[in-house]
Amino acid sequence: MSKKPKRPPWQIVFFQRHPKDDPARQVPGRIFLDACPESIRARILRVLVAVRDAPPPAFSGGGFWEAMHDEMRGYYEIRVDGAGADGAQRDHYRLFCLLEPDDLVKKLGAPSIVVVTGGVKAFQTVFTKQEYAAVRRLGDEYLKRTPRSVAR
Repeated sequence: MSKKPKRPPWQIVFFQRHPKDDPARQVPGRIFLDACPESIRARILRVLVAVRDAPPPAFSGGGFWEAMHDEMRGYYEIRVDGAGADGAQRDHYRLFCLLEPDDLVKKLGAPSIVVVTGGVKAFQTVFTKQEYAAVRRLGDEYLKRTPRSVAR
């Protein structure tokens, strides 16, 4: 009986905008993380590494990694709460990701957690339909190209 070949470990990659869509080739997920307070960024990155190492979809999340629903189906979010930039207000920080478990076509080199972008909202509020639509536009931009456009 032959053994199934071992799958490569998961990796974390960041969606990078394509020059046809953004000549500056911005990386929205990194821009978001760079704008987060240092303690929030560190917590988000710890969750991201824990998900990668579990690997997905086995990671249970503990409330920090959640599959999204409805119009955001197919996306996952990292959820971290903490003090806002003013140090007083509590904010909800979200990092929106896609999973690419099969790398044969996408040319990413391994199964991947793709960081698309992030967002922050005030405590006990929800993202608007327009904010979620903006996340989906970036995700659609990422998904429409093969090989995928990523920054490592």
